[in-house]
Amino acid sequence: MKNPPSLRQRALNILARREISRAELAKKLQAYCEDADELQALLDDLAARHWQSDARYAEAYVHSKAPRHGHLRLRQALSSQGVDEDLIRDVLPDSDSETAHAVAVLRKKFKQPPADSAERYKHMRFLAYRGFDSDTVRRALEQAWREDEKSGT
Repeated sequence: MKNPPSLRQRALNILARREISRAELAKKLQAYCEDADELQALLDDLAARHWQSDARYAEAYVHSKAPRHGHLRLRQALSSQGVDEDLIRDVLPDSDSETAHAVAVLRKKFKQPPADSAERYKHMRFLAYRGFDSDTVRRALEQAWREDEKSGT
């Protein structure tokens, strides 16, 4: 009969599948470890060997989600995963990148500019739901169809 995997083996199996935050890894391993000190020592060792990195996890998460979501939603998701606020601040996209993402999201969903104020509010709510802040929403609505207006289409 096979022995159950050790705590280290379980951790490595999880890390081999995808990047994960330290807090989430601890939560997944907690059921298999009765000694909290042993778990913390393992997590420290994995971090020291760079096998687990909250910075790498946050960068990968932002890289995959930023084209569709604003920094408010990204910040909330990373915070709920136990990532440090300073680290989150460092990996979030800058204002210009976020505006470009908001414009792309807006143009993908809505093929033409809003015809009236009700439609404009609909566009604004859509971007806000995606996690873009009010300044980014305003800039995206100003810029989204500017190129079309200049070219005459």
